[in-house]
Amino acid sequence: MTTNSDFAEATRALLKTHGALLLSLAKGSIDFTLKENAPAEVHLEHLAPQLAENGACFVTLRKDNLLRGCIGSPEAWRPLASDVVANANRAAFHDPRFASLQQNEAKGLDLHISVLSPPEPFEFNDEAEFYAKLQAGVDGLSIEDSGQKALFLPSVWEQLPEPKDFIRHLKIKAGLNPENWSETLTAKRFIAAGTGADWADISLPD
Repeated sequence: MTTNSDFAEATRALLKTHGALLLSLAKGSIDFTLKENAPAEVHLEHLAPQLAENGACFVTLRKDNLLRGCIGSPEAWRPLASDVVANANRAAFHDPRFASLQQNEAKGLDLHISVLSPPEPFEFNDEAEFYAKLQAGVDGLSIEDSGQKALFLPSVWEQLPEPKDFIRHLKIKAGLNPENWSETLTAKRFIAAGTGADWADISLPD
C-alpha cells in the first residue's frame, strides 16, 4: 500500500525530473488552442514512461496574483501527461467562472500544476471529530452532501489557514449552507505536490 509519504517522495522526484516538461506541455496546450482554436494532441510514445502512467492533476492559472482558471481531475483515470494537457486547456478556456483566455492575456500568466495522491475516505462521526482529524496546511479535501460537491487543493490553506474558514468556503463552493453541519456530509482527503512558473519562463514543447 502506498502511503502519503511514499507518494510525496515519488511525486517530488517525478516533478524534479519531469516538472519542466509537464509545464511545457501545459503551456503548449494553451498556446496551440490560442493559435488553432482546437485542443492539442498528446504523443505519449515520445515521453518518459512515468508520464504515460495514470495520474491526476489540477492546472491553475493566475494573472496579477488573481485566479484566472483552475480545472483538474480529482482521481487518476488517464495518463498524467494527457491529464495535464487536457486540464490546461480546460482551465484556460472552459472554467465557467471566467471568460475564455485571450491571446493578449497569456504573457502575464503564472501556471501551476498540482499532482494529486489517490483520495482516501475521511472518516468521522461528528463535527468535533471532523475538525480534530483535519490536517490544516496538509490535506486537500473534497466534500459531498445531497449531490452537491466541491474540492479544495492543499494550496488553498495559504489563503484560508483557519480550519473553520477553510471548510466554510468549501461548503460555499459546493453550494451548501456554510453555517450548517450536516450528518450526511461525506469527505475524501488527499495530498498534492506541485510545480509552477511564469508563462514567459516556460519553453514550448519541441
